[in-house]
Amino acid sequence: MKYIVAFSRIFVGVLFIISGFIKLNDPLGFSYKLQEYFGEGVLNLPFLEPYALIISILVVVFEVVLGVFLLIGYKPKFTIYSLLAMIVFFTFLTFYSAYFDKVKDCGCFGDALKLTPWESFTKDVVLLVFILILLVGIKYIKPLFGRPVITTAIALLSFLASLSFAYYVLMHLPAIDFRAYKVGANIQEGMTVPENAAKPVQEFTWTFNVNGAEEIFVTDGSYPSVDGEYVGVESKVIDPGYEPPVVDFSIETEDEDLTEYYLEKDKLIMIVMYNLATAEPDGVAKLKAFSDKALKNGYTVIGLSASGAAEKEQFKASHKLNFDFYLCDEKALKTVVRASPGIVKLEKGTVVQKAHWNDIEKIKL
Repeated sequence: MKYIVAFSRIFVGVLFIISGFIKLNDPLGFSYKLQEYFGEGVLNLPFLEPYALIISILVVVFEVVLGVFLLIGYKPKFTIYSLLAMIVFFTFLTFYSAYFDKVKDCGCFGDALKLTPWESFTKDVVLLVFILILLVGIKYIKPLFGRPVITTAIALLSFLASLSFAYYVLMHLPAIDFRAYKVGANIQEGMTVPENAAKPVQEFTWTFNVNGAEEIFVTDGSYPSVDGEYVGVESKVIDPGYEPPVVDFSIETEDEDLTEYYLEKDKLIMIVMYNLATAEPDGVAKLKAFSDKALKNGYTVIGLSASGAAEKEQFKASHKLNFDFYLCDEKALKTVVRASPGIVKLEKGTVVQKAHWNDIEKIKL
């Protein structure tokens, strides 16, 4: 039992640290995932949506810290019961998402590793088993260091380091970018579907009234040859097939799609604000001087937002901006850059530099 507990301790501790650190690298992205969970279509807790970022930071810091606590043997009873409470909650959440097909990706490992809802649930069940082993064998969990002051100091430092790292990436950008819009990625290539790519597989369940009784027929999409009255049909995705890394990205007006036109530009600056009403005022104040300098240096400058046309015109006029705003999906813009405003510099569709508005001066023009 002692060796099983030792293995479980290392396995759970390391996995919690890795999972927590990946989310800690991008707490804003995890907060978007929490907003999805809190939405009316999932847990129906919309009153929590405004607090998603705070909850995100607390959860991921706690996740990393608990992993460290377990490895160094700091307060074993508190640590294991906290781990148990957290994994029970996440197991419920992933099961709910998987069973009711609510959230396609739990965000357990951020953008670094995408898991389907059932894969996420399975992972949580495995962790739950190992944590229960730790609970049964709690007497075998001893501090890693002989002197309590050292253990306490490491525990405190892990908390402060996690909190500091979360603050840093929020004030700048994720230290490691796992998304399809990272520096070096080409957006056009990311949107391309290869000719030999796997096609989606769907299952269609048809209901017909045959001789006064309802009968079910299952096909891959073709209309069944049935001598009866059609009642209804339901479809289910068995395999989504190939999904390109870049989806829903566009540069549009109300009448025209200009995505290809702008992504062919040699020197393009995209100023991203998914919602003009919630853009950071301090960041907006820097846009006029920055865009003027970029235009003077031969760059094409455009704004991207999911806000309405009238709001865009009013925003442009009130801030005396000399570039136009175009339409793009809000979720796509939140993925492009974790800042509002955020700056993306491209050359023929390839991302060559990205910056948070705090670092707008670092964009090389």
